[in-house]
Amino acid sequence: MDPTKYLLGYLLVVLLAVSEAFPMSLSAMVGAALLVAFGVSDGVLSFSEALSFIDLELLALLVGVMIVVEVVDRCGTFRYLALKVVRRVLKRPVLLLVVAGLMSALTSLLLSDEAALLLIVAILLSLGKAGALDPVPFAVSSAIMVNLGGTGTLVGSVPNMAIGIRAGFSFAEFASYLLPCEFALYGVTLALLYLYYRGKLQSSGGEAELEEIEVSRVDVAKGAFLLSLMLSLLIAAGIADFPASAAALASAVVALALAGFDTLEVFQRLDWDTVFFTAAFTVIIGVLERVEALKGLALWLQGAAGGSLALASLLVLLVSGAASLLLPNLIVALSFIPVVEALPFADKRALWSALVLGANLGGVGLPVSSFVIVMTIGALRREGYEIDPWAVTRVGIPVTAAWLGFSAIYLLTRFGLI
Repeated sequence: MDPTKYLLGYLLVVLLAVSEAFPMSLSAMVGAALLVAFGVSDGVLSFSEALSFIDLELLALLVGVMIVVEVVDRCGTFRYLALKVVRRVLKRPVLLLVVAGLMSALTSLLLSDEAALLLIVAILLSLGKAGALDPVPFAVSSAIMVNLGGTGTLVGSVPNMAIGIRAGFSFAEFASYLLPCEFALYGVTLALLYLYYRGKLQSSGGEAELEEIEVSRVDVAKGAFLLSLMLSLLIAAGIADFPASAAALASAVVALALAGFDTLEVFQRLDWDTVFFTAAFTVIIGVLERVEALKGLALWLQGAAGGSLALASLLVLLVSGAASLLLPNLIVALSFIPVVEALPFADKRALWSALVLGANLGGVGLPVSSFVIVMTIGALRREGYEIDPWAVTRVGIPVTAAWLGFSAIYLLTRFGLI
């Protein structure tokens, strides 16, 4: 079976997704339909087999988490807490850089990167409007930290969910492998950002009025409870060897029942483009696995590693990290999952962790490689702040190199590969 036409179909999907000529979901569905048609005509699979490639457990986890986060966001919990924290450090710009960065990273552990960024940048822009400070270094730093923030937990990003489900990691197990690295990277990143922006971190010293939000403290507490409930159920599911997707869906049901929001409005605000993209792209990867189209990359990695798990882990980290400079990290994660599965190592924990780090951490080297960087530049320009997109590269490239370098050391140390 010649896999060439299947690989060409895969490349077509990637090009359509990167070009943004169509929504990512539509690009993936076109590619899935094309590859399934190839497979059926070649007699390598049936339509019902193609449908079985859809990872329902991953989709259930994804939708369940999205529902809970949307309900908590509607309760005003995230914005209320963020404003409370910012008010305490407003007149200390260096501390504000640290706090804004940490809030960005921690918020993106639960919210999507885009939602976390919008939350933090809205607050920073309100500080700029009030004349309290120049929001540019704080906003760019927050965007970089948002990219880092989703790395450490199973529900921190869609790539994490995809990798964690296929690796068989529980919520607690995933966090035990990745969260220490993420927390250490917080310190590394904030130090680099301070060194780069230290001359621009200035406060006016005046009083700034931050826009109040009209939200009930009961709703804020309700949102905090629902968020805590989801995290508790995810941890308990891992201990009881219960699917994380079931815990996420149960949390979603409780959130919808207790919050009292219009269920249809909640559903309308979910990121269905990501859901359908994920479903369609898992079909694409399933077809590629069936015709062994990705076997060549796995064989190359295996040969280059020479039987060394340490070298294989570093190669997965660096190759996936380089790929995510140019491609959406979800495409990188889903594409590399079958490659990691094909590598002949009995214990793949280091390999899966390397893929999580590589897929998540390569996205800030270039402005075009990170949607949140593009969003930040756009938000600043709309408010009249001049910023050169390629100036971001001068901080993004060193940060990415530091992330991948530190992650390599972490992997070798954490999994005893030295």
